Amino acid sequence: MRKSLLTLIIILLVASVVSSADRTALSAANMANTFSIVCYDSASGEFGAAVQSHWFKVNDVIWAEAGVGAVATQSLTEISYGPLGLDLMRAGKTANEALAGLLAADSNNAVRQVAMIDTHGNVVAHSGSKCIAEFGQHIGKNYSCQANLMEKNTVWDAMAKAFESTKGDLAERMMAALEAAQGQGGDIRGKQSAAMLVVSGKPTGKSWVDRKVDLRVDDSPEPLKELRRLLNINRAYDHMNRGDEYIAVKNWDSAAYEYQTAAELDPGNKEILFWYAAALVTAGQVEKSLPVFKQVFKEGDNWRQLVPRLVTADLLPHDSTVIQQIMAQ
Repeated sequence: MRKSLLTLIIILLVASVVSSADRTALSAANMANTFSIVCYDSASGEFGAAVQSHWFKVNDVIWAEAGVGAVATQSLTEISYGPLGLDLMRAGKTANEALAGLLAADSNNAVRQVAMIDTHGNVVAHSGSKCIAEFGQHIGKNYSCQANLMEKNTVWDAMAKAFESTKGDLAERMMAALEAAQGQGGDIRGKQSAAMLVVSGKPTGKSWVDRKVDLRVDDSPEPLKELRRLLNINRAYDHMNRGDEYIAVKNWDSAAYEYQTAAELDPGNKEILFWYAAALVTAGQVEKSLPVFKQVFKEGDNWRQLVPRLVTADLLPHDSTVIQQIMAQ
């Protein structure tokens, strides 16, 4: 009964929001013509969504919530399809029911392109007849690729093929799909921004914890190259965070391994290298840490000044001989 009442309230809200948006639906300010993907990993429960466009700051196209679903809303965009679609799915509606309800309340649905996927793997997409050619969609098992204003009508099928054939996690598979779209020519206007979102399979109730990947490139001549670079750094810092957790419980060997992996993912990052070297010291591998410290100290004396502070914080040993070795690098 409570869910039914909540769903009714949401639908009334949808009608109000979309009706208000009708007056400005054809405004160029909403013209996020683009290509995107929404997907679901049935093994991990993770949801993902990713997008590229020749439009500034395109992250409002993609929406996802752990344990609920993912949405992409584009073409002449009505952004409220994102949060309201998640609201409806959270209230118990399938992706199909949520999208049908939103479209029914939107008199301008012919200019919308929307895709949704829910926690049961139901996936649905809508490409309105007034979307700008070339436009279309490809729905597969646990994913949907959609695009409009493309140079070629081969984009969405190329995205699907890349997503299905690429190994790795959702982020890597979505990255491959976006790159495949651009390989087909992408947006006929060019490229400017991109974004990617992955949420965990086990919701914690803390959105900042549930977001495993939350990246955006607002303005770049090569947004996908920049997005891939950021994704690689994101992975490196995931290992850094695990290293921090191991340090907290004084598992020095595991911490050193995580920092080393992070350093390999983002070579030359002095932040990562510094904490990797510190972890090596606390793991008893002082000699191995010294050339790493030396490399970091070349960047400037500020890094060297951090060393005694770590001793005070019990993150390096209270051993004057060891500290002198480090400071001498």
